[in-house]
Amino acid sequence: MAVRVVRLGSPREPGEGLRLGTVRRPPRGVPKAEFAARDFYDLWMPEAAPSEGLVKEAQAAASDRDWAAFRKKYRAEMAQPERARLLDLLAALSHRTDLAVGCYCEDEARCHRSVLRELLAERGAELR
Repeated sequence: MAVRVVRLGSPREPGEGLRLGTVRRPPRGVPKAEFAARDFYDLWMPEAAPSEGLVKEAQAAASDRDWAAFRKKYRAEMAQPERARLLDLLAALSHRTDLAVGCYCEDEARCHRSVLRELLAERGAELR
């Protein structure tokens, strides 16, 4: 059992389990009924995504310094009690079932999902 960090829209891996969209917005131009069939996500979980303003900041990050500032702010958002409990739940579930969390960004190194991976690992999640 484990949690995988994936790019939404990419082909699913065998045994991936439930795919959670940790994004602020659903995919554009895709009917809601087709999200899972097109390998986006089974369940939308915007609570694990950066706030709208922070998403814009991440997209505009042109330097390592800008990215570090984004990471710090996203970590602060995820430290809020309701979001921290969500991370704890995902980490606990990773020991009982397979699941995946993801975002649309092509480069995980410049995507909030890289920080999400770290946050889950810090909570003892089983990662793949």
